[in-house]
Amino acid sequence: MISYTGFVLSFLKYGDSDAILHCFTLEEGFQSFFLKSVFTQKNRKKALLLPLSILSFNCRKSKPDVEINSVLKFELEQSYDFYTDVKANTIVFFISDFLNQILKHENSNPQIFSAIIEFNENLDAKNYRSHLILLILLLRIQGIAPLSSSLEYLDPETGNFNLNGTHHLFTKEISGIWKQIAFSENPYETKIKSSHRKQLLDSILVYYHYHFTDFKIPSSLEIIQQIYD
Repeated sequence: MISYTGFVLSFLKYGDSDAILHCFTLEEGFQSFFLKSVFTQKNRKKALLLPLSILSFNCRKSKPDVEINSVLKFELEQSYDFYTDVKANTIVFFISDFLNQILKHENSNPQIFSAIIEFNENLDAKNYRSHLILLILLLRIQGIAPLSSSLEYLDPETGNFNLNGTHHLFTKEISGIWKQIAFSENPYETKIKSSHRKQLLDSILVYYHYHFTDFKIPSSLEIIQQIYD
């Protein structure tokens, strides 16, 4: 038997009552799990399959050529209150959708795992800027964040700051926010004006487009943009 602890990123219902669950685990990074009969009427554990909920899994040891783990038992490892907050719930749905894409080929990375825990804690404390901060911090962890500079305009393609702007989204103000988050010791304390949040998110998507192969705009983008209206 093998044990895992991981964040729920997405799940796909399989047949009438089974599910395939995609998670980012502490032990192995991105993993897929097969949950049998989780959607039967009597099974209350389907309520645990919330985006970014932390679950512990006991799995049957798979054969070497099998890429999916068959779950014998799973439990909730950590609960959060943000699922009852409409705004926070929108944010966590977007982030889980985003991470499901960019972490798909990621192996075990304790720094990323800890960063998601920190994000959850800040969102639980009603920091509605948390998603913007996490997405920039993940770039720092993966070594593709912008390089520190005294210049004022970030070039998203090169990751360098320049004397003059090269992209309309990366104004002096937006580039300055990138600097504050990327190089701060306490990034979650960064203040971001409401009027800048949509443009900052758009700039983050542009940066990911340049630095992640085959990056696609998350389907949940339209939903999260509603919180900026």
